[in-house]
Amino acid sequence: MTEAARANQRDVPTDQEQSKPSPLETANASQAPLGSLHITAASMDPALLDLPWSIPLEDWPKENLAALPRGISRHVVRFAKLGDSLIAIKETSERVALREYEMLRKLRRLNIPCVAPVAVITGRTDLNGDELAPVLVTRHLRFSLPYRAVFSQTLRAVTLTRLIDAQALLLVRLHLAGFYWGDVSLSNTLFRRDAGAFAAYLVDAETGELYPELSPGQREYDLEIARVNIAGELMDLAEGGLIEEDVDPLATSERIMDSYRNLWAELTEQESFELGDRWRVNARIRRLNDLGFDVDELTIRTTPDGSQVQLQPKVVDAGHHQRRLLRLTGLDAQENQARRLLNDLDSYRADNHPDLDEELSAHLWVTQVFEPIVKSVPRELGSKLEQAEVVHEVLEHRWYLSEKENRNVGLAEAVQSYLDTELRHRRDEAAILLNPDTKTMRILEGGGTPDQP
Repeated sequence: MTEAARANQRDVPTDQEQSKPSPLETANASQAPLGSLHITAASMDPALLDLPWSIPLEDWPKENLAALPRGISRHVVRFAKLGDSLIAIKETSERVALREYEMLRKLRRLNIPCVAPVAVITGRTDLNGDELAPVLVTRHLRFSLPYRAVFSQTLRAVTLTRLIDAQALLLVRLHLAGFYWGDVSLSNTLFRRDAGAFAAYLVDAETGELYPELSPGQREYDLEIARVNIAGELMDLAEGGLIEEDVDPLATSERIMDSYRNLWAELTEQESFELGDRWRVNARIRRLNDLGFDVDELTIRTTPDGSQVQLQPKVVDAGHHQRRLLRLTGLDAQENQARRLLNDLDSYRADNHPDLDEELSAHLWVTQVFEPIVKSVPRELGSKLEQAEVVHEVLEHRWYLSEKENRNVGLAEAVQSYLDTELRHRRDEAAILLNPDTKTMRILEGGGTPDQP
């Protein structure tokens, strides 16, 4: 631990403070017909009652489980089928389960990327009447990957950089919302592909706490935890030969410090400039938009002598490009995916309908570009990638082919080339591996999944 972290440790919530339960704000609670089984959920899914809650989680029958890989965990964790979806089930104490359930609900209300809580189930007993551990149920994040499964073979340095940058962005968003994590790590995060980068989602909120605002000491301590945990995880990968040999785990783990601090400074620090450079106000807003944040309020002051202007963003909100894409097209995508699709949408309008209303042009783009690409993907390839990621990759593939052949490759030709040379050779990232072959399981079990939920 660094000296700075030790010095700021007084700002970190104590174990007693972190373990103090908050009032649970759930919508309803249902009694199941199995003994004293008690289900706390915001909205009750009757299919929960069909699962074998009277059996210890580690002994659940295979017909109820989804054969997704699991990582090492201090809890018993299983993935199960719930109707047409998947859930993750974690055995823990009642107090911890209720607290984490509530925390995940609060984070989702704050629009923080995290897994969705489904229910807390208590009062479980086996057929002999012996008490079984309560469980926390969360919804499995479709198309998500644990960091060890991002690549099927050796993890490249550039991929690690993207993962750590995504982790840094998630941590900044959490800290802006006043959330102290307390257990930051790649293992407690899920990643989804995001137009060549990654979007990070919080998985485990067991140690977290929400405050009106975090102190610098709390933020620095969380950041130090991240650095130490990531260094340890990368050392494990290096020992197993799962990252490139020239990757230095300690030096690589330091990247989250720089990435986090640079982003935090851009989002929150005061900027001063000459009165004649007022264009820098819009420039600062554009930079924040490029990072994916909207500015809800700015504080602008002039110095007493009137020679300088001081500018500071007051409130920033992530998801700038996501919101614009959703408003124009109704499509829901990751931030970088949205940015890439919007670039193509704007180019399409400039090339084809420069005088047409933006909303009408966006509708035409959806019907003439996005939907034809999605509909061209055969059913058997539909679980390879998210639709927005497929469209992004097709657009990138089309640009690559046009450059290579020095001509404007048509969309239909680019789609077919992409399907034949790229998508068919990707593994299914949304697949439920009910009858996995040995090769597929070996790829996915390279390190397992994080402790979800």
